[in-house]
Amino acid sequence: MIKQIIATSVIIGSAFILSKSISSAKNLSNKEKIIVITASYTATGNQEGLKQALIEGLDAGITVNELKEVLTQAYAYCGFPRSLNALNTLMTLTEERGNKDEKGKTSTAKPEGTSLEYGTKNQTKLVGSEVSGKLYEFAPEIDEYLKAHLFGDIFSRDIIDWKTRELATIAMLASLEGTESQLQSHINIGKHNGLTDGEIEDILKITGEIKAKEVMFGFGKENKEYEKYFTGKSYLNPLSQTDISASNVTFEPSARNNWHIHNKKGQTLFVISGTGYYQEWGKEAQKLKAGDVVNIPAGVKHWHGATKDSWFTHIAVSVPDKEATTEWLEEVSDKEYNKLK
Repeated sequence: MIKQIIATSVIIGSAFILSKSISSAKNLSNKEKIIVITASYTATGNQEGLKQALIEGLDAGITVNELKEVLTQAYAYCGFPRSLNALNTLMTLTEERGNKDEKGKTSTAKPEGTSLEYGTKNQTKLVGSEVSGKLYEFAPEIDEYLKAHLFGDIFSRDIIDWKTRELATIAMLASLEGTESQLQSHINIGKHNGLTDGEIEDILKITGEIKAKEVMFGFGKENKEYEKYFTGKSYLNPLSQTDISASNVTFEPSARNNWHIHNKKGQTLFVISGTGYYQEWGKEAQKLKAGDVVNIPAGVKHWHGATKDSWFTHIAVSVPDKEATTEWLEEVSDKEYNKLK
């Protein structure tokens, strides 16, 4: 039955509502927010969301060449397939709009010397110190490619500045899985090139919400019916209510449900994305990540929800029973929650 639910319920996340994300981020300019959304959708490969972001960007006065720079730079962080697909979406869009959008300035001539020479200088200036290490000694070719191709050929182009490039890079890395180390490095580089803590917070907020809404089982609607039993917002997408009850539940960062008990039936949680917590009464909280499964016996007092810095999505599955009830209890206080690591 679970396999049937998974097979019939997988859907691609719908296009992100840009205006909501733009209004929730207070430190970036309108154009910067659109670039963040553009970079995020490029990284995730969602062409529908990307097209909407590009439309808003062109309407807001971002030039075609500026957008091309962001999408071209993506090859270094997301791979050529993502970059080429995104550029094709932009090309098709400009044709649909009659090629009437402002092209913008072109890049000035490259500095004298080889790409490796001025790329090395650019990298040192961008980072704030010379870059070296065992990895580059182990694979000197990757060191040369980074310096010559990325920091030489791309970062020497002055259609957009380095702050904007790091804005886009952070958005791309934050939208991908398994890039935490590189993300932190580029957050530091971004700060070195003019990004403030507030601006970086906005980037992570926007990309985090995009990732949450890209879940393959569908984001659903705000969980208004049960909001009195939750701290923070949650979103619910019912998948099945027949022989088995299954719902996709998404928590915003720091959101969690109250302590509660499932009487006369258990529940199983399948973690889909993000990081969260599960805790049973009298036990230490368990940190959860994508792929984890939690079996909750009937009659056990517990709660679950997101960590402070991540959206969190799980599928909650149970077998319907007319005599079963959910007993909602006290909330998980901020004092309790803030002790968790």
